[in-house]
Amino acid sequence: MQHSSQSADDLEIETIAQFDAQVASGSLAGCYLQSLDLSARSDALLAVDVTRAVFLGCRFGSGVEAAIEARGALVFPTLPDLPFQPYRTGLYRPAELYAGLDRGYRYTLDARTYRWWRHVGTQRSLTSQLAMTLHDHAITEALDDLALAGAVGVMGGHALERGSADYAAAAQLGRSLVAVGHPVLTGGGPGAMEAVNLGAALPPEADLERAVAALAVVPSFGESIEEWARAAFAVTEGQDLPGPSFGVPTWLYGHEPPNVFCVGSAKLFSNAIREDVLLRHASAGLVCLAGAAGTVQEIFQAVTPRYYAHTGPVAPLILVGVEYWTRTVPAWPLLAALATGRPLAGSIHLIDDVAEIPALIG
Repeated sequence: MQHSSQSADDLEIETIAQFDAQVASGSLAGCYLQSLDLSARSDALLAVDVTRAVFLGCRFGSGVEAAIEARGALVFPTLPDLPFQPYRTGLYRPAELYAGLDRGYRYTLDARTYRWWRHVGTQRSLTSQLAMTLHDHAITEALDDLALAGAVGVMGGHALERGSADYAAAAQLGRSLVAVGHPVLTGGGPGAMEAVNLGAALPPEADLERAVAALAVVPSFGESIEEWARAAFAVTEGQDLPGPSFGVPTWLYGHEPPNVFCVGSAKLFSNAIREDVLLRHASAGLVCLAGAAGTVQEIFQAVTPRYYAHTGPVAPLILVGVEYWTRTVPAWPLLAALATGRPLAGSIHLIDDVAEIPALIG
């Protein structure tokens, strides 16, 4: 017999414990249930109100799926032939993306998903488009759920080598931002992004210089992603990564492997969504280390809302490297020209020393 109770519209249920608690309240009406194995909960599903409930990639006992659909539920089935789970309930962890590394990088979840993406990128179907859309929605929602108040975005190039002075400075920047209470967001890849995530992730008592030196044994991912990743996992072996260090990489740049110093990795298929998510969550400010086209894109994507801001505080936008941003890649003159006479002028900064950044962020 179906119970009646107040509906819980839009309530998200992602664990069996949450499911059992909601069933005990008498209704699943209007709930969203994601990636649950409900094959042992058939009696509960057949008794509780499931009107307008949405089941995403869940598993059911025999006959239950048809029965709950007949009673007003909407069931999105598991999509076939995918190397990834489109109905995710959280961000990726490094060990998940690199599962299978002992056999070689090509066997990891990250590499298999990239190969799948390259194939469907030229032979897209409704199923593959739906899978990627559902996946990216789940990832962005998982990042939203973290509510990263005061996060600082740090952008920078993937080519920066371990062992360089700039790599060490970027790692120290990540540590200094976390020390004053700012979660850190990067593009989640190698180079400058890895360095910042490293500094942000390691516990305060960890020897950061020693970690940087250990990584320098494999300076770049170019020759062997396996050795590059193994060197990073060796640094984390035997210790937790407690710092608020997050990355937002994309399979559009799947040739760049994700770094393992992200406590959570919001890896996405859509680079457009990725850029929007990164900049939107960097509410306390954006720091741009030396980088190429991707970093330049992020600078001016970040400038647009700041340019049109007429009232209220404008989050700082900090370019690091006077010579680089004025002569090598002269983004600063254009940025300064746009800022003239606008509130934006007081929030843009061009510096050489990353030690100045925490004070500029505030």
